[in-house]
Amino acid sequence: MIIIKVDIIGGSLSGLSAGISIKKNNKSIDVTIHEKHKMIGYNFEGRRCGEAHSLESKWITDIPKKECIFNYITKAEVIIGDKKRIETKEKNIVFILNRQEYIYQLGKQAEALGVNISINDKIKSINNIDGDYIIDASGCPSVVKKELGFNRGIKGVTYQQTLENSNCFVSDTVKLIYLEFGGYFWIFPRNPSKYEINLGVGSFKNFNYNLKEMLEKFKEEQGIEGKISHIIGGLIPVGLQRPLSYRNILFVGDAGVGTYPITGQGIYRALISGDIAGKVIAMNKPKKYDHLINKIFLRWDLICKSLFYPNFIFRKINPKLILISLNKYLNFLDIAHI
Repeated sequence: MIIIKVDIIGGSLSGLSAGISIKKNNKSIDVTIHEKHKMIGYNFEGRRCGEAHSLESKWITDIPKKECIFNYITKAEVIIGDKKRIETKEKNIVFILNRQEYIYQLGKQAEALGVNISINDKIKSINNIDGDYIIDASGCPSVVKKELGFNRGIKGVTYQQTLENSNCFVSDTVKLIYLEFGGYFWIFPRNPSKYEINLGVGSFKNFNYNLKEMLEKFKEEQGIEGKISHIIGGLIPVGLQRPLSYRNILFVGDAGVGTYPITGQGIYRALISGDIAGKVIAMNKPKKYDHLINKIFLRWDLICKSLFYPNFIFRKINPKLILISLNKYLNFLDIAHI
C-alpha cells in the first residue's frame, strides 16, 4: 500500500484546519505539521490579528468551544468621515476569539486524529521536506513564495496595541473608523475580565505611514485610555494572493486566500482554505483547489479590489473622494445582502 505523505508548513489556523481535514477524509495519509514556535497557539504570533471572527451558516458545526470565545458581538459601528453606520448582528454569529486558546484546541484535535505536530521546527526551504504534497500555511510573507520569487497580491501593514482596563471596552460592539488615506482604525473588545481592547490601525504597505504615531494620536484625540499589555503588527495580505497552488504546493490562509479586502478579516478564510486543501488532497485531486477557492472568494474579491485602484488615484486628487466612494460601496453591499 502506497502511503501519501503531506508536509504542512505552519501550525496556526489554516495549517491545523488542513491537517484536521485530511485526516477526517482519509486516515491513511501521513500528515506532519511543522511549527516554528515551541508551543501551538500560545506563542507571540498566536495573537497576530484583531481576533474577530464571523461564522457562516455553512460552517455552523465549527463553532469554537466556549473557552475559546471572549465576547459575542451584536453591534458594529462603522464610521466613514462624518457618517456613522450601525450594523446589528445575530447573536452567536460574530464573536471575539481567544485566538491562542482556539489554535491550541485545534492542535489537540489534530493530534487526536493522528496528525504529527513537530514543534520548534522552522522550515527554511521546501528542499528540506519531502512530502508528496506541501501545504504552505506559513502566513504573510509566505516562506515558500519568498523562496520561489512570487510576490503578487496587494499587501497592507498593521499596528495593534492591546489595552487593559480600557475606558473604551464595550463587550458586544466592534468599531471601524475609515480614514481619508484609505486605511482604518479598529476597536475590538477582548478579555472581559481585564476590560481589554484590541486597538489598531491598518494601511497599504506602499503608503509608508508611521502607524505607531498615528495610533497614539488617535488615542489622544479619542480620549482612549488603558495599559498596553501587548503589541503586534506586520504585513496583511489583501484578498487572494496568487498563485493559489504551484506544482505540488497548495497555499492556504494568509499565504493563499489572504484577508477580506475591506475589513481585513482572515480567520474565516484561513479555516475554509485549510479545509478545502485537506479535502482535495484526501481525494488525491489537488488540481481542484484553485477552482473551489475561486468559486467561493473570487467574485467579491474582484468587487472589493475594484474599489482600491480608483482610490489610489483619488488619494492624489482629493482624499475625501475615498470616503465618498467607500460609502457608496457599502450601500451596494447592503443592497446585495452581504
